[in-house]
Amino acid sequence: MTSPQFPTRAPHDASPAGTGESSPLHVAIIMDGNNRWARARGLSGVRGHRAGVEAVRAVIQRAAERGVKTLSLFAFSSENWKRPAAEVNALMELFLMALKREVKKLHERNIRLSVIGEQQGFSHAIQKHIQRAEALTADNTGMHLVIAANYGGHWDIARASRALAEQVAAGALDPKEIDETRLDQAMNTAEVPPVDLCIRTSGEQRLSNFLLWQLAYAELYFSPLYWPDFGAQAFDGALNEFCSRRRRFGMTDEQIEAQGA
Repeated sequence: MTSPQFPTRAPHDASPAGTGESSPLHVAIIMDGNNRWARARGLSGVRGHRAGVEAVRAVIQRAAERGVKTLSLFAFSSENWKRPAAEVNALMELFLMALKREVKKLHERNIRLSVIGEQQGFSHAIQKHIQRAEALTADNTGMHLVIAANYGGHWDIARASRALAEQVAAGALDPKEIDETRLDQAMNTAEVPPVDLCIRTSGEQRLSNFLLWQLAYAELYFSPLYWPDFGAQAFDGALNEFCSRRRRFGMTDEQIEAQGA
C-alpha cells in the first residue's frame, strides 16, 4: 500500500503558539448558527447576521494574535442563494457594508484580504469593492484573510478541471501531465495552503461543500456554540484542542516519532 500523495504541497511546519505547543497555520471556519442565535432571542435573522459580524472581528483579531498565517471564513455558499430573498438581500447589504467599513481596519493591521468564489454572481458594487479591498491590502505581510463568498467546493474542483481540459484541447497540456499538483494550481484557492484545522459552529457536523479539496487532511473541530457566541475564548479552545492531536498524514505513530527524533 502506497502512502497518500495529498496534500500536494507538503504539510507545513506548525508555528509556536502562546502555550509553546504547535499551532495551526491555516484555520478555516464554517460560521453557522446566526439565524438560530437570533430566534432563541426573539430577534430577526438579520440581527443574528449582524451579531455574527462582531464574532468575525473578534476571531480575526485572536487568530492574528495566535500566529495563524491564513484564516478562511465561509461567508456565503453557492447554495445560500436558495434562502428567502429578504435574507439574501440583507446578507448582501452586510457584505457590502463590511467591504466599505472593515477593509481599512484590516489594512491598518497589515492583514491581506482575498475573496474566493464566483464573483460574477454579485452586484457590480460588491464586485468593485472586492477589487478595491484586494488591491489595497495586496502587499500586506501579516495574516492572510480569505473570505469564501458565493463559493462551493464542487464549483472549485469543476472550474479547475475545466481549465485543465481547455489547456488539453488547445494542445498546451498533455493529459498525462495532469496530477494532484496541476489540479491544485488550477483551483480558485491556488495561493491558499492546505487547511490544518476546520472549525464549524452551532453543533452541526458536516462540511457543507466548503474547501473540499483543501480539507483533505484537516483536523475537524465542531463547537456547539452558535457563531455570534464564538469569540476569542472559544477560538482559543479550538486551537488548544488542535495542539493536543497527532496528525499522521497516512503514517503510523512509529513513523511520526522517528521523524521527530
